[in-house]
Amino acid sequence: MRRSRALLTAVLVATGAATAASAQSPAAPPTNTPVIAIETEAGTIRVELDPQHAPATVANFLRYVNEHFFDGTAFYRAVTLDNQPTNPIKIEVIQGGANDSKQTYPAIALERTSRTGIKHTDGTISMARNGPDTATSEFFICIGDQPALDEGGLRNPDGQGFAAFGHVVSGMDVVRRVQHAPVQGQMLTPPVVITRMSRVQ
Repeated sequence: MRRSRALLTAVLVATGAATAASAQSPAAPPTNTPVIAIETEAGTIRVELDPQHAPATVANFLRYVNEHFFDGTAFYRAVTLDNQPTNPIKIEVIQGGANDSKQTYPAIALERTSRTGIKHTDGTISMARNGPDTATSEFFICIGDQPALDEGGLRNPDGQGFAAFGHVVSGMDVVRRVQHAPVQGQMLTPPVVITRMSRVQ
């Protein structure tokens, strides 16, 4: 009887310890949340994508990442408060990709911020486009909150906004370093090369 009680006590203590340890440990991130690493000459930016809220945009972007489309492309545009004198609606972003110099897949439908709920806040990654439903592979990262890029915002005359699909989780210092690199107008001189972009989770 004493042995049984001792064994039961030991099990309860061990169970309590495991429960306490579990409560103290942070929950592991879901394995279906993609994280990509954008390795550049200026450092590495890690971005967590949001397939739950922007499934089509994330799937399109991952197709390019998985095929190493972005390797050897660049961040080629940096928009600051000082280099957009003719636009009354100011934004701050860096833009990357192949700048239309490589063949892309067909354009995708615009997943508007009113549908996804992903706003253009500091560190948001989003798709560059011309008209609605024209985005292919070009993307940009926000520096500071940019509500003018959400649906209904005034940066684009059509008011449809841009398709945000994730957020920077590390490397915003790199993003700002790229933004403040030398430019001619808004074009980085020279562009900041993306040496490799890959999925790390």
